[in-house]
Amino acid sequence: MPKAKILSNILPLGKAWLGLFFLLSLFAFCLPAPSLRERAGGEAAFSSSNIPDSIWLLMQGKSVPKTCTVSRNELRYLKVLHYGKDGKVHQGELICNKAIAQDLLEIFRELYKAKYKIERISLIDNYGADDTRSMEANNTSCFNFRFMTGSTTRISKHGMGLAIDINPLYNPYVKGNKIDPPSGARYAKNRDKRKDIPMKIDRNDLCYKLFIKHGFKWGGAWKSSKDYQHFEK
Repeated sequence: MPKAKILSNILPLGKAWLGLFFLLSLFAFCLPAPSLRERAGGEAAFSSSNIPDSIWLLMQGKSVPKTCTVSRNELRYLKVLHYGKDGKVHQGELICNKAIAQDLLEIFRELYKAKYKIERISLIDNYGADDTRSMEANNTSCFNFRFMTGSTTRISKHGMGLAIDINPLYNPYVKGNKIDPPSGARYAKNRDKRKDIPMKIDRNDLCYKLFIKHGFKWGGAWKSSKDYQHFEK
């Protein structure tokens, strides 16, 4: 068969395949990107890594002041999924000590599966490393370097990244007349009998049970004060 005849038979077929490939590519391009819910469980949704340069830069002068004695290598950057107060899935991020990174990932995975509501999980640096501002926004956070009150050598549990505060507005710190955050005062008293407190942490709460299972201590069990939001290891 002449070469010209062969080419004339092949060219239409090639054009047909090219057209089909174009249509399939266009269809794939138009598909919606996977939602956070669809990506749940993947490394992008729940992950622990060394602190990226951009995040470390953000932390300088905030959660990492000049007096910070905790090294970057001792800390980890976590990304987790959680259900917000609005019932929607959100991506959260926090800094913690590497010693509890795996614990937190496992706990947040279980909370996510149970659709447990955590209003927000954002770096405390987004609040200028101001604990009160972060708590007033009901922000869940972990690492924020500081020494214990009255000391210049003893680092607090938050200062080491070994403590985390969950839904702090509704689970405030209480000692006598001192309540932190101040706007959490209406959630501070008679908690055992009340059922009107949203996101309340008590001994029947899933969050409490998971943290205790992983060896954490709960501030709500303290004697001289109560820190209902607080878990430490």
